[in-house]
Amino acid sequence: MKYTGARGKFGSSDANAEFMGEVRKLFNNNSIFWQTGELGKVDKGGGGTIAQFMANMGMDVIDCGVAVLSMHSPFEVTSKADIYMAYKAYKAFMENIK
Repeated sequence: MKYTGARGKFGSSDANAEFMGEVRKLFNNNSIFWQTGELGKVDKGGGGTIAQFMANMGMDVIDCGVAVLSMHSPFEVTSKADIYMAYKAYKAFMENIK
């Protein structure tokens, strides 16, 4: 997700193209299936992760996680394949930190 947070670009994080390219290359080199997505409607909020706070400290950040249907409800649904790919992605990232 390129922009997270609320109010359009304001109060959000924005990963630069070079960092996005390095993450894509890492995933592709490790046979990790991935896709991009968007968080809800513009100016409706959502995606309240710590990424925006880390970006304000000058870090390159990307929100990277599994899609969840009906998050925070008693009937959350995720794909087993998505969870496995997230595991592989986090593992590859941690093993390749520079």
